[in-house]
Amino acid sequence: MVALSANTFAQSPPREKPKLNDFGSSLKKLKWDPKKNESVVSGTSRGGNSEDDVVRIETTLVIADVLVTDKQGRPVRDLKATDFSVSEDGVPQQVGHFVLGDNANLARSIVLIIDYSRSQFPYIADSIEAAKIFVDKLGPYDRMAIVTDDVELLVDFTNDKRELKKGLDSLIDKNKGSKGFLGVGGKRPQFGRSSQYSSLMATLKEAFDDEDQSPIVVFQTDGDEVEYLRNSIIIHEVPSGLPPELLAQVQEEVEYKRKLQRASVTEFSLDDVYRAVETSRATIYTIIPRTRLIGFTQDEQVQRLAAEDDRTIATWSAASSDKLKNVFQARQEERRKKLTPEILRARIDQELKVQGALVDLAKLSGGWAEFLETRTQAADIYKRIVEDLSQRYIIGYYPTNKDHDGKRRHIKVEVKGHPEYSITSRKSYYAPEP
Repeated sequence: MVALSANTFAQSPPREKPKLNDFGSSLKKLKWDPKKNESVVSGTSRGGNSEDDVVRIETTLVIADVLVTDKQGRPVRDLKATDFSVSEDGVPQQVGHFVLGDNANLARSIVLIIDYSRSQFPYIADSIEAAKIFVDKLGPYDRMAIVTDDVELLVDFTNDKRELKKGLDSLIDKNKGSKGFLGVGGKRPQFGRSSQYSSLMATLKEAFDDEDQSPIVVFQTDGDEVEYLRNSIIIHEVPSGLPPELLAQVQEEVEYKRKLQRASVTEFSLDDVYRAVETSRATIYTIIPRTRLIGFTQDEQVQRLAAEDDRTIATWSAASSDKLKNVFQARQEERRKKLTPEILRARIDQELKVQGALVDLAKLSGGWAEFLETRTQAADIYKRIVEDLSQRYIIGYYPTNKDHDGKRRHIKVEVKGHPEYSITSRKSYYAPEP
């Protein structure tokens, strides 16, 4: 819901954020409605917030975090409220509230959703160190929460930087495990359960309220839960043209994946996630710890995917005992035998869909996505997020359309007299429900 109280932009210390009790409870209320082909909240007619979750006020303030760049991609600074024109569904709107992103009195509510599942093992240590640098850059009124891909609230909203860093360090400890002393008291490595989209849905529905001036989500994940969402964009099929000696084995693997997909399906779809993004006011920055395949030729995609596989095996091997190293090497050889052109094309097609979904949801929110391909890139990506936040303009207006009809409305933001400027901002939102 895009509803704010009238004093949202007041330049005074913000009130204490309410504690997030029973985080993830909103997911338990979701039920898939096959007739509507969408997720609905139990006891309501459609998806979205339940009656108890909706804050209703007479006047709705719509806000957008806006980044303006010139032809060279450089941020345009020193603009004023009068420099902007805003329209909603083609109808001009009056800019009523205007705050610069570098305003020291601005209170941001930031949620870092961090994926620490097995697929993230090659990146997790450097990613967390970079996230700690991000924590150090928080403003005096900023509050941050940390959520894992277990749909777990690791740290509730706080401006205590030591507590936030302690929470991040705990994920590294879980991934490493411990050997104990003299074989006693050791812990096996623990990994997240890859429920990243579930964590995002819970965050969008539960973490922000009508008092949040600038809700932000940093979504660090490879997004592989998309396979288990309703109406999945990932369809497991046996590639055509396989050599006879591989056909039976691949058929068996595909059938296993189909069964797992059916058994693990969520109560919401990717379209439901997109709607939740539009319904919320949060700007999402997606960090994708994977090798980027989008935008490359098929030959380049094959090369990049093979290189990523080699790096992943090398990382796991380096962290393993001599016995397990031999196991990894054997798996590598077996993998290479099965990587026929047909299987590679199918795998690349699936990976492109996974990456595309992550990029799209960031754009939909007015944010952006960046690929974390090498360990050394993590710090630069988080630095870019900090810079982006300070370079944005937070623009608010009271829409002339007062109807609470739950419909999508389209926003267009422009800088007067500068059609050459590029605008990065959310393009739409949903009006409050009736």
